[in-house]
Amino acid sequence: MRAPFLPVSERTAGVALIIFIFTGAATARGQQPPAPSAAELSKKETVSSAMLRQLQFQEYEVRSTAEAMPEELYSYRPAEGKFKSEKPEFGSAEVRTFAEQVKHVACANFAFAAEFAGQKPPEACDKGGPDPAKTKRELLIYLRNSFMAIDKSLGAITSQNQFDPIEGPYAGPNTRLGLAAVVIWHNADHYGQMTIYLRLNGIVPPSSRPNPPPVKDTY
Repeated sequence: MRAPFLPVSERTAGVALIIFIFTGAATARGQQPPAPSAAELSKKETVSSAMLRQLQFQEYEVRSTAEAMPEELYSYRPAEGKFKSEKPEFGSAEVRTFAEQVKHVACANFAFAAEFAGQKPPEACDKGGPDPAKTKRELLIYLRNSFMAIDKSLGAITSQNQFDPIEGPYAGPNTRLGLAAVVIWHNADHYGQMTIYLRLNGIVPPSSRPNPPPVKDTY
């Protein structure tokens, strides 16, 4: 029995450890053991495990929401035409379609990962970024891969490098730990928007269901 998180095969060793800590092996009757106490967690906690544990929840929420929206509703946009004249410096300020929400989150994750590595991030993630992903399948792959990249970045944070300076156009100037906090916040922020898109179309977000389904390994 697998908990509704990402497959271990796609995770770093650090994430696998976190999944094991939280879900463990199923009992003979198929029940999950209780979550560890704060005291138990503190015995094995590291800077990276603390960050990854929080990102894991956001990753499940964002990816499962993207999977739950039917492809024909990926073009859905709330409040059509009401915000076109606001903030022209960001281009059209029209409310994003659901597909644009997914693409923005994926582009931002890759951008943050690039900044962690001291590399040039993709441009214009606020406008969709350079990746050609368009269909639901393409966007789900793009999103999945972006979380794999950012998982690696957060997994590399240590007590020795957590305050290293990070430069870049996305959330910079910052420190490694500060940027990790932005990553978690940013995914949570857009999950909050994406879940409303589902609700407006009569779809219960997977994380709010009695038995949340796991996200897919492949698409």
